[in-house]
Amino acid sequence: MNHEDILTKRRTFGIISHPDAGKTTLTEKFLLFGGAIQTAGAVKSSKIKKGATSDFMEIEKQRGISVASSVMGFDYKDYKVNILDTPGHKDFAEDTYRTLTAVDSVILVIDCVKGVEEQTRKLMEVCRMRHTPVIVFINKLDREGRDPFDLLDEIEKELNIHTRPLSWPIGMGSDFKGVYNLFEKKLQLYTPGKNKITEDIHLINDLNSEELDKKIGERAAKKLRDDAELIEGVYEPFNNELYLEGYLAPVFFGSAINNFGVQELLDTFVQIAPEPQSRQTDVREVLPSEDKFSGFIFKIHANLDPNHRDRIAFCRVVSGRFERNKFYYHTRLDKKFRFSSPTSFMANEKSIVDEAFPGDVVGLYDTGNFKIGDTLTEGELINFKGIPSFSPEIFKELVNKDPMKTKQLEKGIMQLTDEGVAQLFSRQPGNIKIVGTVGELQFDVVQFRLLHEYGASCIFRPLNYEKACWFTSTDKGALDRFKLIKGHNIVFDKEGRSVFLAESSWSVQMAQSNYPEINFYFTSEFKNADESIPIGKY
Repeated sequence: MNHEDILTKRRTFGIISHPDAGKTTLTEKFLLFGGAIQTAGAVKSSKIKKGATSDFMEIEKQRGISVASSVMGFDYKDYKVNILDTPGHKDFAEDTYRTLTAVDSVILVIDCVKGVEEQTRKLMEVCRMRHTPVIVFINKLDREGRDPFDLLDEIEKELNIHTRPLSWPIGMGSDFKGVYNLFEKKLQLYTPGKNKITEDIHLINDLNSEELDKKIGERAAKKLRDDAELIEGVYEPFNNELYLEGYLAPVFFGSAINNFGVQELLDTFVQIAPEPQSRQTDVREVLPSEDKFSGFIFKIHANLDPNHRDRIAFCRVVSGRFERNKFYYHTRLDKKFRFSSPTSFMANEKSIVDEAFPGDVVGLYDTGNFKIGDTLTEGELINFKGIPSFSPEIFKELVNKDPMKTKQLEKGIMQLTDEGVAQLFSRQPGNIKIVGTVGELQFDVVQFRLLHEYGASCIFRPLNYEKACWFTSTDKGALDRFKLIKGHNIVFDKEGRSVFLAESSWSVQMAQSNYPEINFYFTSEFKNADESIPIGKY
């Protein structure tokens, strides 16, 4: 298979949602239909001891939520599908946003009972900024939810995107019988099967067929015909170009937990979703069709396997072909590295890969050489853009409870902050460590992982800061005066750069007003500062 054919058969997407909308369950069902797993387990089910495939961290199994992005790949109908399952909780929005830089499209999961929720709106803002194509999956139709037409109206109004239903539910809650595929003009009725694919599938290609009345009843059949006629009359025909440009969201209905509507979604997705897309660098745009390899690191995870204390950098392949044991150029360090054991993923299960292509995500074992946003090439000096760093909004002092474990604590907090779970600052004198996050739950995760993965016990002491501002100036005198007067508010990040911790937004405004010679930044990436999300946007 040539390079062009390989590209047309690649699909790399992220699944996003508000917490508890069923995102992780949908991910599992995709893996089930792709043959990657044989049995799916519900995240919060007490009857199934095995946790969800994509929630591999112990804290995720205990809390029943996703707190780290998982990477999974499987084959489906001649397509190579790469899924990036993201955290739904708002405290981990930063990890979700970084993950969205590595995908070419998104499936947004919405609870049919709750409709559009706060986190749904924020995630869609990010997708619109990047013009990421979005497919909407309205989930939990096995429950008594809201009217499908009302949900579509709310999606268009709240998320500021046009919709076009490509499947339609037959009933809801206890009367839910299946979905009609408007895209392929097919009706598929299923028997509920939570943990495996059911074989009981009925195909009806004509809505006017008498068989439809026999299968679902005259009343339900009449409503389906009326709804289908209304949809065709009110909604514009599906336009694939508008979808690819991020202006039109195809909508599917179903129940992920019961396998209703999932296959219709997956079948249509592989047909209409974009193949691997180009990415912008600080020099030029890189096309996936180029012969030479390039890629970027969008995530780092330590202790993916707690038994081996490994550290893996997740690399999205942008162009060319990645090959095992070949030397690649690390543009930030100006060094070449060779990777003898690159891996592909099925959640926490890893396998060695000899090659990877645009759209694929490769795990690179790392000894501390990588940071989020790093670029790998075959020699060209470029840096991929658009991987953001947020200003934290909650700050706490890290206090070591066991001086005998100081080395373990130092190593643990350095590795965890390299992953992007939180940001680490130090205050002198005394080398006081301050951890900054965008949400309270991140402190729980850091504390939990320090204890269980590194054996380091700690507590967090709250600090009265709300914003972190990196600052520079060409006026050395003004810079020295600012540091002297604001000495108690000055800390240093892991790169040794000066950071101003402000007690409030008003404090930031006053500093900007009183020190006009100094430039303040709300992201650590100064050169990309103008392209980052403004403070408070996310």
